[in-house]
Amino acid sequence: MNITRSFNTWRKYRQTINELGRMSDRELNDLGIGRSDIRRVAREAVR
Repeated sequence: MNITRSFNTWRKYRQTINELGRMSDRELNDLGIGRSDIRRVAREAVR
C-alpha cells in the first residue's frame, strides 16, 4: 500500500511540474508563480 501511495504522490508531483512548465511566463506571473518556483509549488501540492 505504501508503494502505491508513493507512486501516486510522485505521479501528481510530475503532473503538476509538467502542467506549470507548459505555461508561459505571463500565465505563471498571473498566478504569482515564478518559473523557479515550479518545483516548490509541486512539492506543496502533494503534501
